[in-house]
Formats: sequence, structure tokens, C-alpha cells
Amino acid sequence: MIDSLTILSSFSFFLLLIQVPAVAILLSRLLKGPLRQPPVTPQNPTPDLLGSVSVVVPTLNEALRISPLLAGLSRQSYEVREVIVVDSNSQDHTPDLVKAVQKQDPRFRLITDDPLPPTWVGRPWALHNGFLHSSEASKWFLGMDADTQPSPGLVAGLVKTAVNGGYDLVSLSPQFILKYPGECWLQPALLMTLLYRFDPAGINTQQPERVMANGQCFLCRRSVLAAVNGYTSAKSSFCDDVTLARHIAACGFKVGFLDGSKVLKVRMYEGAIETWKEWGRSLDLKDASSRPQLWTDLWVLSSTQALPVLIILSYLLFSPHLSILPLPLIPTPLGEWGPRVPHHPITPSPHLLLLGLNLFLLIVRFGMLLAIAPCYDRTQTRGGWLFWLSPLADPLAVMRIFLSAFRTPRQWRGRNYN
Repeated sequence: MIDSLTILSSFSFFLLLIQVPAVAILLSRLLKGPLRQPPVTPQNPTPDLLGSVSVVVPTLNEALRISPLLAGLSRQSYEVREVIVVDSNSQDHTPDLVKAVQKQDPRFRLITDDPLPPTWVGRPWALHNGFLHSSEASKWFLGMDADTQPSPGLVAGLVKTAVNGGYDLVSLSPQFILKYPGECWLQPALLMTLLYRFDPAGINTQQPERVMANGQCFLCRRSVLAAVNGYTSAKSSFCDDVTLARHIAACGFKVGFLDGSKVLKVRMYEGAIETWKEWGRSLDLKDASSRPQLWTDLWVLSSTQALPVLIILSYLLFSPHLSILPLPLIPTPLGEWGPRVPHHPITPSPHLLLLGLNLFLLIVRFGMLLAIAPCYDRTQTRGGWLFWLSPLADPLAVMRIFLSAFRTPRQWRGRNYN
């Protein structure tokens, strides 16, 4: 009969075959971290930036969270030519809030987008309409989401960074505002699924199919956006920012994804349940990825983010019943010089190697948690200590990516889709 130790060793060896190549891929990405560009910082505009930026904000029932964005955009200087809020027939007070700001700042303009065509998703349709209504005199198009909170000097700093870096498109990773215990535990684990799949923010990714982007703050040269016919290439995508950025990169333009934690905050969702439901539906990025790429990403996430916690918990639960390092009992011959113990080389067993590998991955995970801590504003948080336990949510986060990868959303931001 096959004993339990043989079964354990065979299963451990199988897991090692799955994990080791994925770990190599992960480390090749994480080791680029020290080479990334510094965060974007607020800057004062210079005369050459006068009226160079058209800002477009898509809205649909955003009354509860749009006020910080409107206030933040009002504090931007003369580099902003216009702020076009494209409303999709909101049923709350979103238009009223925009009109109130418009009375104080004539750069604001409220328009209603045309009826949604059957082949379009609402967000890219609103942004496309905003682009068509923006001034051709502007050199830059800046798409921003209603849940963002820009700092003074954001737009000037972003444009100067794009010009100095020779970028045609730049988007930013924000600082996330956390408030409730559940999201403090779950949200960092969901964010980590992106960090494990792609290069760090501030690294110039050479392969267009691996480009990352964030539509919450999405700056593009107007001439480039006109050359690709606006948002047409991303019209049916639920992750239109990444889809469009990869299309623009594939056309030969320079695309950057940079750290914006010093200039941009965002309050995305209220609590863990809404975070799981809403953000989890787009994190798979399947609309912007080929099928082989999607499967590869799922393999890497499963091997390097989900399995370590599960494997180590299994060892903690079952280790009293296992012999971690079994050694044979060997009789020791006695000689004139006393007992002589024969020298036998020790080869670590597969399950011990598996344990070591996953302890290493867990250490890496906690190191990543320290690295992303500045990306979170926890000053308003209840139960903020749960942030440091977020690695325990990794299996759930990876499971959410799997669920999203094989389901097409039927509802998005108050709209129903067939």
C-alpha cells in the first residue's frame, strides 16, 4: 500500500511544479520596483500650459460623491481650459451640483450624452461624447471619474510629467480612502491581484498587451485620441481605460502608468460588499486581454497569491500528524576511537521545500503590504488594523477574479446590458 508520506510528497512535488515557474514570473516583475519613476507631485502651471487641458467627467447618479471632485477641479489653475461634465440622465441631484459650481467657475459645462447605442458601454460612450464636445484648441484630454479627489496642482504636475517624459498617454494610480473594517481587509487583497500581474506603477512596460492604465485620471494628447477615433476601440469594454491604453500603445505611442498617490485620492466604494461586487467585476481585465493571457494571469495569481495562505494554514493544522523531516535510524558501529556516525547527505523532502517556498511567498506578500501602505488613506478608518491582515483575504480576492473572468456583467453603474 502507498503510505501517507508518499502521497504527501507526490502532491507537494506537483504543487512545486505549478508554483515555481509562477514565482519566477512574479519576482521578475517585483524586482523592477526599485527602477520605477518617482510619484507625480503637484506643480504650478507655466505660461506655456495656458488653456492646454480639457477635462471630461462622465456621471450617472453621482450626487453623493462628486462634490470633492468639483471642488478639486475648481482649484486647478489656468492650464485647465474647460471642465465638461457628461451626464447620462442622472435621477439624483448630480446636474444641480454641477450647475451650482458652474455659476462660480465658468470653465464648467454640463452636457447630456446621446442615447446609448447597442454596441457601447455607458462610460466610454460618455467619455467619447465629451471628447467630441471638447475644444480642439486644447492639447490634452483629461478623463476623470466622479469619485476622485484631485489635489491643487494635479493637472499641471501631470502635464509637465507627460511632456518631460515624452508620453502620449499617462494615467495615475491613486491613494485609496478606506473607512470601514471590511474594506480595510478586502480591498488591499484585491489591489494586490493587479500588482502581482503587472509591472509596478512607474515602469515603462514595453509590451502593449501588458500595459496598465487607470481611467480615474487618464491624460492623453488630443491629437492621439483623435487619431484613434476617440473611445471607439473600447466602446464595448467594461475596462475601457486598459483597453484604450493598450490600443494606443499598439499604435506606437508612448503610454505611462505612474504613481499618483501624492496628487490624487479616491473613495471608490462603500464597504466590503460593494467593493466585492463592483470593483471585482472589472479587475479581471478580460475585455483587454487575450484568452491565453487571461489564463496565464489566473495561474500566476493562484500560484503566488492564493495558494501560500492555504498551504501554510494546512501545515499549521496538520503538522502535528506529519513527520516534517523523516530520517532513517542507522546502527552506529563502535571502533577503537569510539562511536563513528556515518555521514549521510540530507535531501529536503518535497513537502519541506513546498513549505519553505510558501513561507517565502508570504514574507514577500507582507513586504508588498508595507510597500503599498502609503497608497492608502486610513485616517478616517474604523478597524484600520485589519489592513495588516489583508493577506488572509488573498484566496477570496483571487476567487473573485476567477468569478469575474467567466462572467459578463449584466449591470454596470445603474445600466442594464444584454
